[in-house]
Amino acid sequence: MAEPADRRKAPRILVAGRLGARARATVEVRILDLSASGARIEHFDLLRPGATYMFELPLALGSLILTAKVVHSAVIGTEATPEGERHLRYQSGLTFVRITAEQHAALAAVLERLTPGGGLGDARLIV
Repeated sequence: MAEPADRRKAPRILVAGRLGARARATVEVRILDLSASGARIEHFDLLRPGATYMFELPLALGSLILTAKVVHSAVIGTEATPEGERHLRYQSGLTFVRITAEQHAALAAVLERLTPGGGLGDARLIV
């Protein structure tokens, strides 16, 4: 049987051993509350306690990106999609880590602009 023509633009090289890599994904979250030290969020993707992510505030709040560690995460219910599938809904607590003085000042400015009890909107975690 003849080999199919190689359609790759560049040759593929096999890697021996177990060479690791990281793939990035974005997890959309809803901010429930925010402080100078962390946030409480709601989301549909599993976040493991102890894991560290990049937490990106929405553009309306300044599009600040902070490093956040998941302190706790729990299933709080399910939600149906328009297609009829059920997805687990999680709530997680984050603590901000390795924040620079500039990031701390920007976060303080965001917190000053927020109205207590006002909507915080959507944010993203970069996995």
